[in-house]
Formats: sequence, C-alpha cells, structure tokens
Amino acid sequence: MDPKPRPNLDLQVAILRGLSPEQRLAKAFELEELVREAHRAGLHHRNPAMTDDEVRRLAAMEVLQWARRNS
Repeated sequence: MDPKPRPNLDLQVAILRGLSPEQRLAKAFELEELVREAHRAGLHHRNPAMTDDEVRRLAAMEVLQWARRNS
C-alpha cells in the first residue's frame, strides 16, 4: 500500500506516455536541474555564510560521495 495518496498519478503517467522520446529526455533533464537547484538551496539554507561557489562545490562533493557509496 502506498503511504501517500497520489490522486493525479494516472494523469501524470498518461501525459508522460504521450510524450515523444525526445520530449521525455528533455523532461528528464529539466527534472534533474530542479533536483540540483533544490539540493543547492537546501545546502545554502543550512550554510547561509557560504558563497554560491562554495555551495556548488559542496553539492558536487556530496553527489560524488553518494555516487561512490552507491556504485
């Protein structure tokens, strides 16, 4: 059983299935960028004294550490 109700899931799946492969790939890249932005925003919120460059470097280091742990 899904712990979170998802009333629009069927509609979302139908929309994604209606996209061309190129559109689906573009959507994947768009969503990836949204995740990266949210990650950096969270890091900046927890580390307000950091510059944007420092936050970007920290985010990249965290992603690399995650990738190493999960490869």
